Amino acid sequence: MKNLALLSGTALAIISGLGLGIMQSASALSWDWNYYDSGAGIDACGTFTTGDTSNSSGFYQITGITGIRNGEIINGLQPTGTAIPGNEPFNVDNLISPSIVKGVPQAQLTDNGFGYSTSGGHYYNPFFTISSPAGYYEVSFPNQQYSQPPITFYAIPMPGRSDIFINSRLKCDQHKPLHHKKKE
Repeated sequence: MKNLALLSGTALAIISGLGLGIMQSASALSWDWNYYDSGAGIDACGTFTTGDTSNSSGFYQITGITGIRNGEIINGLQPTGTAIPGNEPFNVDNLISPSIVKGVPQAQLTDNGFGYSTSGGHYYNPFFTISSPAGYYEVSFPNQQYSQPPITFYAIPMPGRSDIFINSRLKCDQHKPLHHKKKE
């Protein structure tokens, strides 16, 4: 009887964790991420889930995303190899890298970047380009209008972290690097 109670309690904890979206496989990594552009009014933050092994270029495959963008809850990741609506034929690859790989600084996103949708029915595609001027940008099509403002982007792998749930009311300002001060 004691074993049955223990087994039932364990099963309930696992099912509860899956229902809340806070458990992940043992072979996954969590990353806190944030990007913003105070001038364009962009403020996005959340958590990525990736595999635990990088490719030969040091990039990890993003397999899950949670967070908020300008108050809208992020619904999900754009499938790898597809474009966000309106941005065809530019397919996302959903790859992320630490900012330094093998002692060499590098961009954290590729020129394909990652894509996601929000609760407001909008789609976004942050990416990095070496084109002039080099940097991070976000592509979106609000109100059927093309937009590609520059952004400041960062992501930090969180070793040992086991949750991928983010409170949808959390302000992204709390996740910005310490050197960033919002313009008044």
